[in-house]
Amino acid sequence: MSRESDADQPGGADGASAASGTDGVGGPGPGPAAGAADAALPGALPADLRAELIAFRRDLHRHPELGNQEYRTTAALKARLELAGLAPRVLNTGTGLICDIGIDSTVGTGSADRTTASTAPRPMLALRADIDALPIPDTKVDCDYRSTVPGMAHACGHDVHTTVVLGAGLVLARLHRAGRLPHPVRLIFQPAEEVLPGGAPDAIESGALEGVGRIIAVHCDPKVDAGRIGLRTGPITSACDRLEVSLDGPGGHTARPHLTTDLVTAAARVASDVPALLGRRVDARAGLAVTWGRIEAGHACNVIPQHAELSGTVRCLDLDAWRAAPDLVHAAIAEVADLHRAKSVINYVRGVPPVVNDGAMTELLRDAMTARRGPYAIEDTEQSLGGEDFSWYLEQVPGAMARLGVRTPGDSPRGDLHRGDFDPDEASVEVGVELFTAAALLDGRRL
Repeated sequence: MSRESDADQPGGADGASAASGTDGVGGPGPGPAAGAADAALPGALPADLRAELIAFRRDLHRHPELGNQEYRTTAALKARLELAGLAPRVLNTGTGLICDIGIDSTVGTGSADRTTASTAPRPMLALRADIDALPIPDTKVDCDYRSTVPGMAHACGHDVHTTVVLGAGLVLARLHRAGRLPHPVRLIFQPAEEVLPGGAPDAIESGALEGVGRIIAVHCDPKVDAGRIGLRTGPITSACDRLEVSLDGPGGHTARPHLTTDLVTAAARVASDVPALLGRRVDARAGLAVTWGRIEAGHACNVIPQHAELSGTVRCLDLDAWRAAPDLVHAAIAEVADLHRAKSVINYVRGVPPVVNDGAMTELLRDAMTARRGPYAIEDTEQSLGGEDFSWYLEQVPGAMARLGVRTPGDSPRGDLHRGDFDPDEASVEVGVELFTAAALLDGRRL
């Protein structure tokens, strides 16, 4: 595959782009305060690249892949980045990849005098996207880009996240060729976010954070209008762990429950009493919550079963409480089970800690969005009870995640996350790209 040249890319180094009012990689955004800011900040999205990215996103949407199976997605990303003259590296797990921009060995050719600053050995900013889909059917109607894979759908917006980081990378690569990227940037396309404990630990093990000092990401939010983002300093998501409980007893006849262990009652008590107990053993401000998704016991109406199972999630708003949660949950379950003479076996599977946004990195995103679209395009967002494995990166380096608005202004939410009818407004792609390019430029100037 031949490499793109500056001349045949949208908004190349010649500085003449039909979509550009200020430079070869895009002009002012639509916000009332954006025009003056963009005049000093290159990297807005040209119209032809915008159209290409929408087509790329729709292709991903038609071909969703589950965690650690994202081979087609990885190949498509690799091919497009290589076409732009970049050198992406597939992760050790076989899916997902990382790609550095602003380092001479990986971005085409460039004169040494214009790339000295961008090759200095200072930690890079990383832009992270998750690339996997969900095992649920796509239920959209009258949609020509709905999933073609039975039982799978991009119902959490990862196709949008992926396209945003790809688009930002293509624009930043062009800026580097023009000598306008002040510092290298790394793209991280991470697999398996939806699979606990997430694909982030594997990406980190593959070297995704080597040489990285800061990291940012976005997540689609159907409660926020397209054209806007939501920001929050501190925790923005919750911890999420998986909990599986087995209860055992001798079984017996329902006419004589006093002679055996009534496992149905024991399971019911575990389901109801354990959350209540935890509510009196943990500070309520920590938001520790056990919620059951499955209870199973017995096969006949007159037989007390010998085995029962419960499974659910443990969610927590507070990082310290999350670290203490396994011991607290084990103790509460054992206490209730013992009271009913049931033997308990507990499988507590660590998931992800909360995403805790760094203050300085949150302000970087705020400044970037203000530069592109003005302060009106930013709103405060609440902490979500959802889990996100972006948190694992933040255990290593400071960073922040923004909520990317995907609701068409004036409409009701276009399907909630993790629903088969989820259909984000594609204007969000341009917003995400311009947010990330602005953040990379501002971050580089502040080093």
